[in-house]
Amino acid sequence: MRISKTNYYLDIAETVSERCTCLRRRYGAIIVKNDSIVSTGYNGAPRGRENCSDMGFCLRERMNIPHGERYELCRSIHAEQNAVISASREEMDGATMYMVCTDPESGAVVPGTSNCMMCRRVIINSGIKRVVIRDTRDEYREINVSDWIENDDSLPDEYKAERAADDKNGEHGGHCCSYCKGN
Repeated sequence: MRISKTNYYLDIAETVSERCTCLRRRYGAIIVKNDSIVSTGYNGAPRGRENCSDMGFCLRERMNIPHGERYELCRSIHAEQNAVISASREEMDGATMYMVCTDPESGAVVPGTSNCMMCRRVIINSGIKRVVIRDTRDEYREINVSDWIENDDSLPDEYKAERAADDKNGEHGGHCCSYCKGN
């Protein structure tokens, strides 16, 4: 039986992840436009710097930092960022990014992973329209990048709540909310 194009691209992203030098998670990303692979990326240290796999330790792991937190302490460039860096804006405009995360020890797909806030910003600005993330061998999630723009998770909850109330009441003056006024 012939596999779907989505699983075909996810399989390629999973193969790309095998180049990863991170000891915690292996991510692979590919950018596809008009059924052509535009770019690939995996997570690892910037060019010329020593990889965690070569050093034999992960700084974030040594500091007991949970997954998904304090990425500024990570030595790696994320797979999404590496894929975007290697493509032109024209190639990415309207494209789809396919992503897979696997556990370095077992090789199993890690379900429920998502793009970090920094990578979401990079993807938004790249012009990529859709992100597909593998959850199991045959299951995946499709994310419309426009949803990240509309549901901006970089804003504090109190701003969003007050902004929603102001919008409902038609009250949008000089400052949009008490958060912006400094209250």
